[in-house]
Amino acid sequence: MERTTEKDSLYSNLEQMSVLEVLQNINKEDQTVPVAVAKALPQIEALATVTAARMKQGGRLFYIGAGTSGRLGVVDASECPPTFGVPFDMVVGLIAGGDGAIRKAVEFAEDDAEQAWIDLAEYQINEKDVLVGIAASGTTPYVIGGLKKANENNITTGCIVCNSGSPVAAVAQYPVEVITGPEFLTGSTRMKAGTAQKLVLNMLSTSVMIQLGKVKGNKMVDMQLSNSKLIDRGTHMVMQETGLSEEVAADLLKKHGSVRKAVESYKHNV
Repeated sequence: MERTTEKDSLYSNLEQMSVLEVLQNINKEDQTVPVAVAKALPQIEALATVTAARMKQGGRLFYIGAGTSGRLGVVDASECPPTFGVPFDMVVGLIAGGDGAIRKAVEFAEDDAEQAWIDLAEYQINEKDVLVGIAASGTTPYVIGGLKKANENNITTGCIVCNSGSPVAAVAQYPVEVITGPEFLTGSTRMKAGTAQKLVLNMLSTSVMIQLGKVKGNKMVDMQLSNSKLIDRGTHMVMQETGLSEEVAADLLKKHGSVRKAVESYKHNV
């Protein structure tokens, strides 16, 4: 396969550019990413639809990846409980080399084709669940191995890759291929490829949670009230839904612990 993510940058002599030229050219390349994501919308739709269906039946969503890809999966998974009020183990992000690899690269961790399944087995992954492999190159052995074992165990599999015709996409039942092309800094897939993966992960988890009823209107009604900003936001959401004063809405929110429960309690008692 041809790895377009590894092709030479379209720009030369980067060190001779002014700072502004560097920034302008990075920005120019970044603007191509949403266009590439748009071309993959039918694939993202298929993955999001099957993921929501599995999760409605009690399944979980797992992400596996190495390096930047693994970190992005961990980030998306870790944001789901505070944003949507779901249990911390409903969306799980695993990175090659373990949690320590989130901060510090673990040499050759991505080359172990057996380890992903070992990592997943700790969570008793089963056929109700969905496994999404994230790999910019589409060639990461850790991801390929995990997806293959999941397929053998009748687990729904998807992927997010940034090269066409990759081994990862070939083994995934629901591949998402966002072809981002050469990076501004040759081979630095934390840039455009990473941005593309982040955009797809945003779309996947958000659209799934909407399908699961975790959003009302356009509001995060089940978000965790874990800091003053979120309590203030929640209070104003309750005010908007009920017409109550700020003080009464804040008290109601504090009593019930979520916007959804506060509003439902108020409407039930009216």
